Amino acid sequence: MKVVVLVNAVPDTAATPEIAPDGRSVLTEQLEFVLDPYDEYAVEEAVRLKESLGAEVIAVSIGGDVARKALRCAFAMGVESGVLVRLPGGMELTGRGRSFCLLPTLRELSPDLILAGKQTVDSDDAQVPERVAELLDFVHASAVSQLTIGEGARLLVNREIEGGHLVIDLPLPAVVTTEKGINIPRYPALPQVLKAKSKPLHEVAPPLDVDLTAGWQVESVTLQHTARKQQIFSGDIITGVQQLAELLRQDA
Repeated sequence: MKVVVLVNAVPDTAATPEIAPDGRSVLTEQLEFVLDPYDEYAVEEAVRLKESLGAEVIAVSIGGDVARKALRCAFAMGVESGVLVRLPGGMELTGRGRSFCLLPTLRELSPDLILAGKQTVDSDDAQVPERVAELLDFVHASAVSQLTIGEGARLLVNREIEGGHLVIDLPLPAVVTTEKGINIPRYPALPQVLKAKSKPLHEVAPPLDVDLTAGWQVESVTLQHTARKQQIFSGDIITGVQQLAELLRQDA
């Protein structure tokens, strides 16, 4: 069984972003990039399939040096090899463009199962895995909280829905995105981090015959408004409590 796990590098969620002078992008030079937290669940699930079924696990990413870092993080967690679709410096793609660039590599690898995090935490995109599934003509399931390989090349996945769970029986090959709670990622120790540096990482160029234009453009980017609402109540304590209770009822 061959499993491909799609990984992505994102700015550390503890970092404070700065808006570029053009007002349409974010300055990334000073940001620390890490493996997307949702992708950690996908990597852990792939490694568990390697341990339980002897599956071959390959990590795939797209981008530049920060994407290489995401792949090395996956190696440290237990993935044995990876492929980087290296983009020219400064090139940025939408979910559509990234999917088309990943397509030739995924076709060549011909996996039985593709795993990915349910979304990215930087732009909150949840596009690439589903787009890849459609382009490959694979069945897919999103935001899965449990995954089991069944008999006869079947896959059982569990999705949490309001008031219960939805169990889906899928044929392989398939694309599955993982939700928090599907597992608890085992973070690597120092020997695993050092070993990750020597694992094979192949680089390939993106296809040249694909229209990668976005079809839209960003007009502006703004920081989230974080100022707290403040209100001072006058009068005695009883009056103040009554005013607070009324305000809470109105805003609830």
